[in-house]
Amino acid sequence: MSRLISDKYNEWEELCRQRFDKLKANEEQLNRYYIDLYNMGSEITPEVDDSDVTVRLADLQREIRSLISYAVGCVFGRYSLDHEGLCFAGGKWDSSLYSTIIPCSDNIMTLNSPDSGLTKAVTDFVEKVYGSDTLAENLRFIADALGGSSEPATVIHNYLRKDFFADHFKVYKKRPIYWQFTSGRKSGFTAIMYFHRYTPELLSMLENDHAVPYSEELKAQLRSAAAAHKSSTGAEKSAYRRDISRLQSQITEMEGFIARLHLLAEENIILDPDDGIKVNYEKLKEILV
Repeated sequence: MSRLISDKYNEWEELCRQRFDKLKANEEQLNRYYIDLYNMGSEITPEVDDSDVTVRLADLQREIRSLISYAVGCVFGRYSLDHEGLCFAGGKWDSSLYSTIIPCSDNIMTLNSPDSGLTKAVTDFVEKVYGSDTLAENLRFIADALGGSSEPATVIHNYLRKDFFADHFKVYKKRPIYWQFTSGRKSGFTAIMYFHRYTPELLSMLENDHAVPYSEELKAQLRSAAAAHKSSTGAEKSAYRRDISRLQSQITEMEGFIARLHLLAEENIILDPDDGIKVNYEKLKEILV
């Protein structure tokens, strides 16, 4: 059995085409029947435009983005590779449903590096499902489908960081279940949580276990860049100057984000699913995309 996503997509594309062609042919046959029945041959034709057929053809970019969304769902425990259908959308958590991929324990996945956090979890998902021997080829296929030419992990990371939430927001009709935290426009820090696993303690964990350590990491990078800047010359010195400016902006942004996050964490905010996504989203909007 093939372990290549490209082969799986080709199979799905052919299945969708067969289904599409069959439905289109059936609709045109019905049209002919009614045209003959009501003697309307001189007024209309039986042909059906492709855009009017009620099932969709396969679309590579859409299918790959859906695959990534499913992978994210497995990372947070909404889905499981070990059980079909929805595994958790509130209620009692059942850890026995997960063995192939264990959901993240604190319901927080950062997006600060292609080598860690949610990006690493998604690439691990691809390896678990399709195997390590085809991992490089599968990640390249995913990256190409997303329209990127850089290293696959970087392309996937950029999609998750910049476009995933927008796609998710649209698919879920402005009622997202994956919420993206952001420190602001300088993109100093970003992370995702699953709404149905939220607890009032999550914001404190986000602050102490993720945001503050990341801020300290940025400060260490700034010290290193400043030291290198002193001993460099020419173009290299200019590059370090740009790094210093970027890091200073991100650190300032992080300080504001941590301050807002800390105030919200002290409130022990409760999110009630019965109130709906929009009402709950408003409670944390200061730190969300």
